[in-house]
Amino acid sequence: MGIELLLDMAAGGFGQRPVAGRLSAGVTPERLREMAQRGGAAVRKSGADAIVYVAGNGPEFVTSLFSAAYAGVPLVPLNYRLGSDQLDGLLSRHPDAYLVVDRASVAADARIPERAVSLTDWWALLDGPAPAEAVVPTGDDSAPAVYIYTSGTTSAPKGVVLRHRNLVSYVLGSTEFASAAEHDAALMSVPPYHIAAVANVLTNLYTGRRLVSLERFDADGWIETVRAEAITSAFVVPTMLARVVSAQGDKHLPSLRSLSYGGAPMPAPVITKALQLWPDVDFVNAYGLTETSSTVSLLGPEDHRLALSSADDVVRARLSSVGQPLPGILLEIRDESGQVVGTGEVGRIHLSGAQVSGEYAGTGSVTDERSFFDTRDLGYLDRDGYLFILGRADDTIIRGAENIAPTEIEEVMIAHPSIQDVAVVGLPDEEWGQRIVAVAILDPNEPAIVPADLRTFVASRLRSSKTPDEIEFWNELPRTETGKLVRRVVTARLLDRSGADSA
Repeated sequence: MGIELLLDMAAGGFGQRPVAGRLSAGVTPERLREMAQRGGAAVRKSGADAIVYVAGNGPEFVTSLFSAAYAGVPLVPLNYRLGSDQLDGLLSRHPDAYLVVDRASVAADARIPERAVSLTDWWALLDGPAPAEAVVPTGDDSAPAVYIYTSGTTSAPKGVVLRHRNLVSYVLGSTEFASAAEHDAALMSVPPYHIAAVANVLTNLYTGRRLVSLERFDADGWIETVRAEAITSAFVVPTMLARVVSAQGDKHLPSLRSLSYGGAPMPAPVITKALQLWPDVDFVNAYGLTETSSTVSLLGPEDHRLALSSADDVVRARLSSVGQPLPGILLEIRDESGQVVGTGEVGRIHLSGAQVSGEYAGTGSVTDERSFFDTRDLGYLDRDGYLFILGRADDTIIRGAENIAPTEIEEVMIAHPSIQDVAVVGLPDEEWGQRIVAVAILDPNEPAIVPADLRTFVASRLRSSKTPDEIEFWNELPRTETGKLVRRVVTARLLDRSGADSA
């Protein structure tokens, strides 16, 4: 069963109900299927082996996802905010792809191949005449449906392979068909190259909920969209929720009934304030990874309310948990030797289930002999099986739901002539989940530079989300005899300093 069968079910179950787009221009599943068949026919005719999509969210993304399914090729949504060199590097991995690009969104100096189809022309093709012959999908559930690039622990992006069976398993295991009311609407504020975007498209279509996309997030725009579009549910990352809570003021959101969040650690003060601000809204904390086709564990609405009001310390603490695994997910917490640990013991989180891919393009599966995937997240289970995440076992910084490799920033900073050595780490932050802090060693033989100018230097080479929030200058960095940076010592010293500053 491929994801196109989810679209077939939606078209048969509520064909005239809008399932994508704004109230003024919603796309029905019947029309969505027709457009996807046109797109699939065009891609098949071209001989392309993928659809590479470099644009923002909206009905164009939704139709591209299903066009790829009908063509029997994967969709590869790329980060349109990347610098030209980074984007060019990813595009070079897909020389035979059908390329859809919104040129207004990419860097001005991006080297976009001439064969690229503009977003406007792609939409015109999708909305054009029907293909001469019906496009019959392969129905191969083992075929790749989506490649999503994630930076992981190094600066080189890795392409996560999600097959049709992974995505369909996630949808069937986490949602109920046609469970949404006729006028329900969901707001998605994450970009299309994020697994949450793919998951939102599929689950909302399957339930019959109209999906509205917010191209660029800002708190006031999010609030106004919820009000104007009568949004009943939404997904946000913790940074977004913090800003919405701060900006909400006296603007009521009468239509909002549920709010899901995930992608990064949620600061306790933020979720506490949100629960108090909207006591009638059902909050859900969703934990998952790209490699697991999105959500594998949920902290549900009643869990939130109980944790907020309970006198039991264990129950209260669950407001900082990610809840319990979904029914189809097997979870093990293992120590360094690979042995499963007991309740309350910290170890690496390993996951297995039909929705779990654990596969990378060019590498293959990295699951073990029992089909368990090592998330590289540290965590533990409480007495009732609630999962707590303690951070990454590696050094990846998670800032605003984005995985950032410290080495990528370090490579840019060390290129400045005034910098002799550098280390980049992530420290806890209430708004972003983590903030980026750099420690640099000045070269005594070069002119000195101040932190503000060094930040400008980095920002000119990397996008703003990867620019250090703080930069300190030290006399030396802790390294082993072989020259390896002891990053944990850097983090500890910075945390000790932060504690002393706040005392």
